[in-house]
Amino acid sequence: FGQEYDRTFFDAIKKGIPEKGMPAYGESLSDTQVWSLVVHIRELQLRDYRSRVGGPKTTSGFFQTKHHSYRVDTVIGEGIETPWSVDFLLYGGTPATEKNGKVRIHSTGKPDGTLSDPIRGTPKVRNRGQGGLMDVAVHPDYGTAGGASDWVYLAFSDEIDVEGKKVAFTKIVRGKIDEKQRPPAWTNEQTIWQAKPEHYLTGDLHYGCRIVFSAPEKDGKRYVFFGIGERGRGELAQKLDRPNGKVYRVWDDGSVPTDNPFVSDGDQAKGHYPAIWSYGHRNPQGLVIDLNGQVWDTEHGPRGGDELNAVQKGKNYGWPVICFGINYNDTPFATPWPKEGQDFAMPTYRWLPSIAACGLDVVRPGRAGETFSKWKGDFVAGGLAGETVQRVRVAKNDKGEWTLVEREELIHGMGRVRDVVCGPDGSVYVVLNGPDKVVCLTTPQAGSKK
Repeated sequence: FGQEYDRTFFDAIKKGIPEKGMPAYGESLSDTQVWSLVVHIRELQLRDYRSRVGGPKTTSGFFQTKHHSYRVDTVIGEGIETPWSVDFLLYGGTPATEKNGKVRIHSTGKPDGTLSDPIRGTPKVRNRGQGGLMDVAVHPDYGTAGGASDWVYLAFSDEIDVEGKKVAFTKIVRGKIDEKQRPPAWTNEQTIWQAKPEHYLTGDLHYGCRIVFSAPEKDGKRYVFFGIGERGRGELAQKLDRPNGKVYRVWDDGSVPTDNPFVSDGDQAKGHYPAIWSYGHRNPQGLVIDLNGQVWDTEHGPRGGDELNAVQKGKNYGWPVICFGINYNDTPFATPWPKEGQDFAMPTYRWLPSIAACGLDVVRPGRAGETFSKWKGDFVAGGLAGETVQRVRVAKNDKGEWTLVEREELIHGMGRVRDVVCGPDGSVYVVLNGPDKVVCLTTPQAGSKK
């Protein structure tokens, strides 16, 4: 499925291979039609691979990969409905969101823990279509500074009434969890980011959303990045005066950094959203900052063409002008390469066929140990429809371009993968839908210092 052969397949269909008797179809098919045939070939390749190989298999209860062997433990096996995300508190508690708007805390983040009743007072969400309560992100300084940084951030589909219509958009808030109350209570809520009311929409597609924190700046403040989908309105991803299809950067209190790319007086006169960091995204549901401070996302393509992108300041990622996929109804959509004069950032990797990319983290040591030392710095990327978790390693080539170095599948067929998170001991947590559970990739040495 190597992407290095995409152009080869495309050119073979369009230009033919005369020496092998294959005619050229470029005069009878448009470029988008030719590309749709490449997508179909890739789909047939995957179907053949799954029928012959399937997915990763265990030996004596362990999966064997290039660098590590691991087992899969169930952390939360019941009592949770359509979980969306997990994160970790300093003392070991694990907040978990449910699409229906509930937040629960698992006591230990380990198989021996218990799940709390829902936290009282969390935001009301629009639980419809792809909307609901989405990401939970614990401030990295939680448990320090005498509680001043004990913030927990939530992303959800916020519903309001505009001229008698119920409309919705992604909203980011933060609050504190008072665990002295029973059940725990959500308090001190503050809005971090919200779209203008006139930009809320009636549909329920492509809300995003993931939240990540940068390393602290000299004054101790951190940047917060989050990705929001184009809400089914692809053309708005190209418009800086609309909130759809963007990755955003704000300070951890919600204020806008003065060095964001679209904060000038000229930008503001045009109504540009000042928190925009990059644009031209479809539906980013994976977001992470790597060990060197680079922001990355994974985002859904349509039928084919999920992407792994190095997210750069002010860059345009092309949706819906260019795309590696086709329409869901099997018709051609676009071609994946920019035309002359188009300045689009290209993905480091594309999944073709789509895995329905959702959930992304970087393998790293945690405060309690390092489980997968030979995966350090690698991405672990999830997929809903693909029911997959894949380890992805990238590096820069001699031109300074990010390229794929290694990719291997760690999980397949256990359920729809909604989130992938590296835990405090370096274990890899996976949030599943259908069945609804949270599992953990670990080894017998989990939690030890290597």
